[in-house]
Amino acid sequence: MLSLPANWAFRGGVRCWRHRAVLRGALKAPDVNGVRRYSTPIRGGVAGMEDILARVVAPLPTYETRDKYPPPPESNSLEFMHFYAGLEKEEKLGFLTKLSHDFGVDHKGISELALRLLDAQLRALATILQVEDRLLYGLTPRYKQLLNHISRVEGGVKFLVDLRADVLEMISSKASETPQIRDLNGTLKSLLSEWFSVGLLRLERITWQSPCDILQRISQYEAVHPVRNWTDLKRRVGPYRRCYAFTHATMPGEPLVVLHVALTEDISDNIQSIVREFATLDSEEDVNKVNAAIFYSISSTQAGLQGVELGNYLIKRVVRELQSEFPHMAQFSSLSPIPGFSSWLQGLLGQCKKEGRGSDLLSEQEWEQVEQAVDSAPGPAAIEALRKLIATGEWTRSERLTRVLEPVLMRLCAWYLYGEKRRDYALNPVANFHLQNGATMWRLNWSADTSPRGVANSCGIMVNYRYYLNETSKNSALYLQNKVYMYFFCSFFYLMLV
Repeated sequence: MLSLPANWAFRGGVRCWRHRAVLRGALKAPDVNGVRRYSTPIRGGVAGMEDILARVVAPLPTYETRDKYPPPPESNSLEFMHFYAGLEKEEKLGFLTKLSHDFGVDHKGISELALRLLDAQLRALATILQVEDRLLYGLTPRYKQLLNHISRVEGGVKFLVDLRADVLEMISSKASETPQIRDLNGTLKSLLSEWFSVGLLRLERITWQSPCDILQRISQYEAVHPVRNWTDLKRRVGPYRRCYAFTHATMPGEPLVVLHVALTEDISDNIQSIVREFATLDSEEDVNKVNAAIFYSISSTQAGLQGVELGNYLIKRVVRELQSEFPHMAQFSSLSPIPGFSSWLQGLLGQCKKEGRGSDLLSEQEWEQVEQAVDSAPGPAAIEALRKLIATGEWTRSERLTRVLEPVLMRLCAWYLYGEKRRDYALNPVANFHLQNGATMWRLNWSADTSPRGVANSCGIMVNYRYYLNETSKNSALYLQNKVYMYFFCSFFYLMLV
């Protein structure tokens, strides 16, 4: 009998073999409707790209014939997909740049329609509405039709998700920041938001009896607290734990966003008790010991779905599922990492050293304790010593330093979460996510993640975002509309005053 990893590898190999066989057969098929099929991508630089784009990107039908125009053959979509898949990274950049630039909106035609709209302002409302509708139709990029048709072929939606991931990488790496590429990204995001709307998503609970390939993907996609081994994974889907994922009909077997939940007696204050505790691995759940649901990890698995709202809907759906399973449950909270706190603090210390503003961060007494603990001279030398300790995490090896730094780091972390803003919203991305959902900053937890990753990212500190179900809608509206968010007084405001 095959071991579990070997079984996964065997099944994955069979699937890959079948996929390659089907694709090979499709790509070697005879001409369809007079369109040549390629077994290998065209190689001819810009000329080859122009050739294939001219063939597969159909002209935008006229306004009058938009509902009667016959769809292009499916072979166009398959040819585009196959050609793109065979390109190198640099070639993809050139190809997408050409697609977005040469097959986008007809700007000259739009200018003429805009003038017609201005001329029609004094005419009947029906005329104005018709001109506005023509203008709206004219603003449709020519390539949008191709994207729509690609979504209808097998594997097409997944292809477009991956295509957008490439576009996002081009933009973030500054390989291309043209307005046309950004418009292509916006068009893809709009289409994917429609195709992955919450009504089309399926909620699945992942258990140890789930298909092996799903369990394997859950393990691979875990981005917050990496899964160490199969026992670890079994624990995370076993007793006193829940794992849920959103899936979509067009991407079978592919979890889109995954949420891990711990069922506990009280709101957890450290991750070690959740991901490293195996005592209840084979035990039966005692309902009387389940009073709280702790969302300790949420991972988006598809880079191309960035900005498409999935995680907040997943949490809301899971809350309803848990309420149905445990009607008495009243406590819902996250146990969240604070990515970016350590790097923010190091930058702040470097700036304070440069400008001689150490007293802005620590009191005179606190600086004296730090100087004694690290055996450093006062002033810039002490600031630099503290910055290096934060950067290396070496302070965690000293009980004295840990005791000295705890109140300092907790206070600065409270300010980082509450006071540091980006466009008047929380700077920290995890905080921004939960606050948008209507959660409340509830409690900071010292030594909550003692792993090297936890210490490097946030000095081992984690935060609970509490979900008071009767207040989440109001809190979400306050945050999104007025940039106001709720925090638990004793846990945050007091820390910032200490």
